[in-house]
Amino acid sequence: MSADVSQAKDPSQRRRAVAPVVGLVLTAVSVAALVSCSTDSDGDDASSFSPTPTAADTASFSGTSPSALASIGASVKASAKEAASAAASSASARASEFEASVSAETERANKAAQKELADVDGRGNATADVSMTGLPRAETGGLLALVVNITNRTDKTASYAVQVDFRDPDGKVVETRFVGAEDLEPGEKAQPLAISRKPAEPKLTAEIAKAQRY
Repeated sequence: MSADVSQAKDPSQRRRAVAPVVGLVLTAVSVAALVSCSTDSDGDDASSFSPTPTAADTASFSGTSPSALASIGASVKASAKEAASAAASSASARASEFEASVSAETERANKAAQKELADVDGRGNATADVSMTGLPRAETGGLLALVVNITNRTDKTASYAVQVDFRDPDGKVVETRFVGAEDLEPGEKAQPLAISRKPAEPKLTAEIAKAQRY
């Protein structure tokens, strides 16, 4: 019976029942369209958006100002000068220590050699028994120092006196040193030092001016 009643309904009633449903569908479509338009509009705005520049926050800036850089530069120069002065003082101290290392006995022999050579004419009788070897300035505190190699080539005990002259680039003798070795046995060697106290510049050359065996 119910089927018969449904079939008997008025067509106008069916239209009234469908109308609300259609309205809901149209409303949903309209909302979707609005959302889509809003999204597209937002995207367009974002692509053409030009941000306004903002001033840098200098309160937290950690760089160094020009005046501070100038101060640092002056400090570096002052430190360099102090280092150079300290190096010069250190070199002078090392030179003094090197000279002080020469024993008193060696100094006495050197004075005896100077006295012995005072009466020697020419270059002496023992230049063939004497030679010189330079020492690195790094080992002498910057001083010009030479090892005077003395060898007693005779068959008797002998003493030696040696004069070393230091010449400048013009060939002028600017300094003279005397070294000696006493009572060397036959074949025995001695190696006293001849040390110049002149500045490193101009460079000097050394030569054996006299060598006397006695």
